[in-house]
Amino acid sequence: MIPTNVHGVIDYIVGPALIAAPWLFGFADGGAETWVPVLLGAGIILYSLVTDYELSMSKSLSMSAHLGIDIAGGAFLAVSPWLLGYSDLVYWPHLVVGLAIIIISLMTKTVPEYKRVVRR
Repeated sequence: MIPTNVHGVIDYIVGPALIAAPWLFGFADGGAETWVPVLLGAGIILYSLVTDYELSMSKSLSMSAHLGIDIAGGAFLAVSPWLLGYSDLVYWPHLVVGLAIIIISLMTKTVPEYKRVVRR
């Protein structure tokens, strides 16, 4: 299981990476292939800032809700090339990162370490 603080670090790496990916990997043609990862990356950063875990500014969004949004976003990213019709241009980055987001989210603990009660 991935601790929530590690998941937070991943969030703050994946968010900017998704924003930069269209330009880094040469598929920034200004259509959905560009904007889906950019908007998802921005969303990841924004909801990470308000998630109830170690690396947020405010603790408004539960970790379970955060992980649910991650899974939905990862699924959308993974299928977006076919759903939005740009699979002939690019699909590997969207598919691979989308599936990775889902897998990481399913492997992440739902309770931050600072909320865990130590029983003796």
